[in-house]
Amino acid sequence: MNMIKILWVDDEIDLLKPHILFLEKKNYQVTSCQSGSEAIDILEEESFDIVFLDENMPGLTGLETLNGIKEKKDSLPVVMITKSEEEYIMEEAIGNKIADYLIKPVNPNQILLSLKKNLDHSRLVSEKTTSNYQQEFRKIAMDMAMVNSYEEWVNLYQKLIYWEIQLEDIEDVGMFEILESQKTEANIQFGKFIEKNYADWFKPNIDAPIMSHTLFKEKIVPEISKEQPTVLVVIDNLRYDQWKAFESVINNYYKKEKEEAFFSILPTATQYARNAIFSGLMPSDMEKLFPKYWKNDTDEGGKNLHEADFLDTQIKRLGLTHLEYEYQKITNLKTGKKLADNFKSLKNNDLTVIVYNFVDMLSHSKTEMDVVKELASNDKAYRSLTLSWFKNSPLFEMIQQAQRLGFKLILTTDHGTINVKNPSKVIGDRDTSLNLRYKTGKSLTYDNKDVLVAKDPKELHLPSINMSSSYIFAKSDLFFAYPNNYNHYVSYYRNTYQHGGVSLEEMIIPFVVFNPR
Repeated sequence: MNMIKILWVDDEIDLLKPHILFLEKKNYQVTSCQSGSEAIDILEEESFDIVFLDENMPGLTGLETLNGIKEKKDSLPVVMITKSEEEYIMEEAIGNKIADYLIKPVNPNQILLSLKKNLDHSRLVSEKTTSNYQQEFRKIAMDMAMVNSYEEWVNLYQKLIYWEIQLEDIEDVGMFEILESQKTEANIQFGKFIEKNYADWFKPNIDAPIMSHTLFKEKIVPEISKEQPTVLVVIDNLRYDQWKAFESVINNYYKKEKEEAFFSILPTATQYARNAIFSGLMPSDMEKLFPKYWKNDTDEGGKNLHEADFLDTQIKRLGLTHLEYEYQKITNLKTGKKLADNFKSLKNNDLTVIVYNFVDMLSHSKTEMDVVKELASNDKAYRSLTLSWFKNSPLFEMIQQAQRLGFKLILTTDHGTINVKNPSKVIGDRDTSLNLRYKTGKSLTYDNKDVLVAKDPKELHLPSINMSSSYIFAKSDLFFAYPNNYNHYVSYYRNTYQHGGVSLEEMIIPFVVFNPR
């Protein structure tokens, strides 16, 4: 192992000999100098792993030396050491991306801790994270065997996401594979839970989770007031882990007041779940009460063209006609920029609803474009791509404006997606729906163990295209494939992001409320 090389810059370096001897005994190599200009010259000739820099020196000050170092070696960690606790010095140093900030007199252990934190941080974090997950692994396995309510499934899924994000940057690939197998097992058990309980959630006087069709009435309406404008952002296809990927970006502008999970209805597809959010109705009721707004899978034309109409009917039904509200749908960059440019015009609304369709486009692009397949090859990459999009999107600009204008922010989605890995053969007639995670039609032939079956769609409050229609929903990470042209179909769709079926990723989704900082 190479010896760590330290450059220590201090005009009173002789007084620091005990510290230097302490570090040398710990196998660090220390080079010392007494001025900023000397330090910059040494850095021209030699490479170091870290610099300890005195702030108060004659000639070039510590801050001036810091600027000189960063111009030449931007990634070199610099630890500022100072007698002064003046705030402006700290702010200047932090603004120049110092690695750490220590106040004199420093003791040797403080120096050692700073070295560990800056040079050994990733290894120490990796080891600690791995050992913590190893301890948690057994508890998660036990919880999985005992879980028997929707609340417990939410807690377990959130725990798995927490560990997935913790483990994604460590070097222990084996540990990540163990977590992946735990997620797979969790989805198998979750499929059994949904099969057993989902239909009961629609019965009266049953303890049911908040679902797509009850979200607006139960969770959104109580947050709306005349005193403060509210912006409701519905990001299509947003999984819980994707929300976690950009949460810290929003936290710079908004304080999180509430974070809850709710359940997407089945099928976990936009035309069902998002229409249910805006109408406050299940699909069979939408078809019956509003036939001109509802389209079944086999009908021609867009299936989500009447969300604003559905929202209007729900607001009237709930007796909220006094609300000033507006509905906007963003399906491309141009309309996103236009709304961001005119965002101030929304401040007189009590409620502004923005449906943002980027993540849905991303998941479909992954299926169709090789470059996106490369960029979103797994869940870690998918989260990273979502974060990159969000930070550079008109939506982020709107959220910043909303904060400045004092809007309450509600962020949610209609359903999630799952990376599908394994095909399941299905046979249907020419009128069978096309989605890879659910099928509806008559005369469906399928593998019973792979699916949740709704032979009577009415039990799940779903419309029937004809008298003998049924629905099947793929469980875990399966996707439906027809026997003809099977191999081509499987290679094309394997490892793509799909939705419509039964999985933790598709069904358990975020609802978050913020107030401006």
